[in-house]
Amino acid sequence: MTEDRVLILTETKAYRTPNWMLPACFENHGNYIVSLANVTRWLGHQAEALGVEVFPGFAAAEVLYNEDGSVKGVATGNMGVDRHGQPSSSFQLGMELHAKYTLFAEGARGHLGKQVIAKYDLNKGKDPQSYGIGIKELWEIDPKQHKPGLVVHTTGWPLMDQYSGSFLYHLEDNLVAVGYVVGLAYENPYLSPYEEFQRFKTHPAIRTFFEGGKRVSYGARAITAGGLQSLPKLVFPGGALIGCDAGFLNMSRIKGSHAAIKTGMLAATAAFEAVSANRQHDELSAYSTAFEQSWLHEELYTARNVKPLLKRGTYGSPLVWLDQVVLRGKAPWTLHHSKADHECLRPASEFTPIVYPKPDGKLTFDRLSSVFISNTNHAEDQPIHLTLKNADIPVSVNLAKFAGPESRYCPAGVYEFVKTEEGADRLQINAQNCVHCKTCDIKDPTQNIVWVTPEGGGGPNYPNM
Repeated sequence: MTEDRVLILTETKAYRTPNWMLPACFENHGNYIVSLANVTRWLGHQAEALGVEVFPGFAAAEVLYNEDGSVKGVATGNMGVDRHGQPSSSFQLGMELHAKYTLFAEGARGHLGKQVIAKYDLNKGKDPQSYGIGIKELWEIDPKQHKPGLVVHTTGWPLMDQYSGSFLYHLEDNLVAVGYVVGLAYENPYLSPYEEFQRFKTHPAIRTFFEGGKRVSYGARAITAGGLQSLPKLVFPGGALIGCDAGFLNMSRIKGSHAAIKTGMLAATAAFEAVSANRQHDELSAYSTAFEQSWLHEELYTARNVKPLLKRGTYGSPLVWLDQVVLRGKAPWTLHHSKADHECLRPASEFTPIVYPKPDGKLTFDRLSSVFISNTNHAEDQPIHLTLKNADIPVSVNLAKFAGPESRYCPAGVYEFVKTEEGADRLQINAQNCVHCKTCDIKDPTQNIVWVTPEGGGGPNYPNM
């Protein structure tokens, strides 16, 4: 990183915050701008060189338990199952992977992590987890606009009154990664995080970077943003939660990779010591203790009040400055999250529908063209991995009360309400479009949508993202 800019946006203006006024958590000087996808691939090669077995294309689909209730391991999903759940000619039975300790590292709102949190009541006494949806594009821009190492963050327009923000990272080879994060505690069911991102790019201070450029990739992913007060208990018999499966992201910096690596190291050390002592399937309490004594705990403690203060968006920024600059994150109080994100939507009757501009195909784009460049692929005949507990609720509750918010909070056009031949409404699920962001599993107001593991190897493919 060679230059840091923080901008406060109004609809037509941008005001740069002097760097000397910025909280320490906003400083990025000396950091590296990298493609996380490429770093992850590189780490995979390093692990294999050390003798670690990596199973790409085989998704963990089920938690296995011992008779005493401790975690025994995981099972990968069956391959070659048709849309009706029946084995096809290419059927392959999943594998059971048994371990003395199993570490869950699925990212935000992990499918299996969610299950073990519920089974062992790991959220007891904790705040509800809070999430954001991060939407990102990779652009190849005009060399005249490219400034290698430049990092730009913004707050404010287009969402002034709730938590949101953006980033622009200038990488090598005239590439720029641009992203927009919207907190999922929003109340207006007509809001579309995807459309707000497209609108953000039209700001005069932002669009100048992309005019004459070419969009080359797209992706989206939920992030955990609850902070220290929303962290569940980290350990349970036979395993532990690490990274964003627990929720270690530092929301004040919108960064969690360093936390995922650190917690992975701490849990691995605790597991190694336990196995060396001939233990298995008990709780790795040394991991929890090591985290509480680490620099990461101190970092998250310092940042703990930022997300609650930004609940009202840009209007909370002065309070963040007070908390982070004046009090240096050491306030004698801790603010809390009172509701889960899915509980925050209010009835559509209380709001006016939002009419978003049509995409121009040059700077702004529709969702289907975005999904195309995410390289998302699912076998067409596999079972739909976006399941409904009750097939009637999308129409009887979500559409009737909330105007069908799933058609707007999904950044991939998976959900749409269509008419039957008889003229009745029904929810159509285009599961092949899913980019695995987990937003539907989080934001669905009745928690009726459950994301389950699709056939291994399916989903988006993010080169250089």
